[in-house]
Amino acid sequence: MIEPSARGATRAVFFDVDFTLIYPGPAFQASGYREFCSRFGIDVDPAAFERAVGGAATLLEPDGGLYDAQLYIDYTRRIIEGMGGRGPQVGAAARAIYTEWAACHHFLLYEDVPDVLRALHASGLKMGLITNSHRCLSSFQTHFALEGLFSVTLSSLDHGYMKPHPSIFQSALRALDVDPHEAVMVGDSFSHDVEGARRLGMRGILVDRSLSSPTVRPVEVPVIRSLRQLPALL
Repeated sequence: MIEPSARGATRAVFFDVDFTLIYPGPAFQASGYREFCSRFGIDVDPAAFERAVGGAATLLEPDGGLYDAQLYIDYTRRIIEGMGGRGPQVGAAARAIYTEWAACHHFLLYEDVPDVLRALHASGLKMGLITNSHRCLSSFQTHFALEGLFSVTLSSLDHGYMKPHPSIFQSALRALDVDPHEAVMVGDSFSHDVEGARRLGMRGILVDRSLSSPTVRPVEVPVIRSLRQLPALL
């Protein structure tokens, strides 16, 4: 782990997207999974959704490898199976859900996001997006009326490697012409977002809107419940 040098002025802030800036609507909740699966003749139990999501989470443990859509399809399949889904169409249903995850209209912007992002941009900070999602980031900005706020956007689908691989952070830093100690990564995953950035000497800030995560983390890593707490940490 490379520790950040003595803190200077922050010049750039990078944000994760899913569960940091946006969250899934009904399509990706229990009822949505039931609807998706019913199209493929699969019966699932919505009451088992939360448990199934927890059981599938280990598939997404970070290795920083190349982006692989099958990883997320397998994750979705595990959720369906955890809800009791069986049969030859489970794979097709999982792929359909994965495909729809990229559609912005299925998601909502956290209410604190627009004002904070606009204020940070107005202050002169450079901002960027770094995401493991396959969502089109141009469409993301247009759909949520965030055009003009981000100077660089990187998805693992386009870049190749997934967070926490160092190359995706390095590419973002180069694009904004900032050194690691001048940059902050903000995200909801300690292992993907915060730890990956800290390995390069960036600062990391963990977003935990429920303050319920049992993540073991260094004491110097701030945890915020709302993006409104972010400016004071920069």
